[in-house]
Amino acid sequence: MLKNAIELTGLEGVYAGESIRTFIAPTNAAFTTYLQSNAYSSLSEVPVPILRNVLRYHIVKAKVLFTDPELFESNFPISYETESGQSIFLSHNTNFIGLINQNTSRQWEISTSNLEPTNGVIHVVNSIVFFSAPSVNFDALDPSVRTDTIFPLFDSFVNGGAQSNANFGTNPLLRVKNVTGAGDFDRRAYLMFDLNELETEGVITDLRFQIGVVFTHARNNDLDLYHVKDTTWTEMGLNWNNATLPDDGPIATLKTTKITAFNYDITDFFSAQNSLGRVTFMLDGEFTKDETNDLASKEHPTIAPPMLIATIATGDSALEFVTNAGFTVESGSSFVWNKEMLEISGASVNDIIYTVVEGPERGFLVRGASILKVGDRFTQNDINVMNLLYINDGNGSTDKIVLSARDRAGARLDAFDVLITIQ
Repeated sequence: MLKNAIELTGLEGVYAGESIRTFIAPTNAAFTTYLQSNAYSSLSEVPVPILRNVLRYHIVKAKVLFTDPELFESNFPISYETESGQSIFLSHNTNFIGLINQNTSRQWEISTSNLEPTNGVIHVVNSIVFFSAPSVNFDALDPSVRTDTIFPLFDSFVNGGAQSNANFGTNPLLRVKNVTGAGDFDRRAYLMFDLNELETEGVITDLRFQIGVVFTHARNNDLDLYHVKDTTWTEMGLNWNNATLPDDGPIATLKTTKITAFNYDITDFFSAQNSLGRVTFMLDGEFTKDETNDLASKEHPTIAPPMLIATIATGDSALEFVTNAGFTVESGSSFVWNKEMLEISGASVNDIIYTVVEGPERGFLVRGASILKVGDRFTQNDINVMNLLYINDGNGSTDKIVLSARDRAGARLDAFDVLITIQ
């Protein structure tokens, strides 16, 4: 499988070249696990730029034998540059078993060491390896930050077709299903909150809608949350025929999975409100997917009611740009982020949290082994230690990534562009 990956990515010249390198060689089992973890059925399904970058990280720009004097000390990781531009740390334990990325968030043991081809050295490993900075709890709060929780005034669901006039206000479930859009099995959930119940002293930096899951098919379909302008409905009077539909698209969306509660980030929606007061939300499934999602209403006897959870900070801190210079990358290649191209100051590097607002159109943004999507987060420390990289897909002359930033004490920077030049 390593041979297949090399051929798919066009890296034969690096592996067969005369330049001295250390090659970290993943086994077939390593590639199989990688494919399963990322929902690929074969190496040919992996986007070539992604697979190429995986292999480039496994090629070290030096000859590293664990018998070298500089590596004689046990458990003393030394940083080396890889072909991807990121660092890899090599060391060994007291039993002289080779270690990769010791003392980072993830480390691996080398199964076979010090094989010497004519152009360097090979170390065999049973995993696809990657660099990962020490993990950060993105939801950890500054000591001055507090939370506030409010619950719905009303909640119910409506059912189409033969039950269009039925009311389900006392039902312990909020049932959601989208089959035809208006048939006997189509259901939508409605909830009304009063935002005036939220604490007003301080700055609401995050607002989350949480609802307990009683049952879901968990088919990884969309479950959409909408804002509905009507706040005149009542719990015991709502039915399919008189329920108001939203005027616009969803304010938040998630993919259904087997979890105990669904959580929606509605911070941007809240920030856009000119005034507080009553607000109606509607939940609807992905059109025609026929997926059952039974959620807990405020009448459910054992599961917590739906709720809005606000994170409230002092707002006393401030963030500012040190630099946002963008970067240039070769077509089909990658660029490792660093603080020379993007740095924000005003808090510690692990407390400055970036959120992806828009991903790149002509490539991938990768942290560790994960492709970042809209809503994913990383820190200034990820940038500083070169844990983040952009991989171009071989197309275009320009690209951009839209980010926002905040710290744990309430300071925010609105969405901004990171500009990318592709050569």
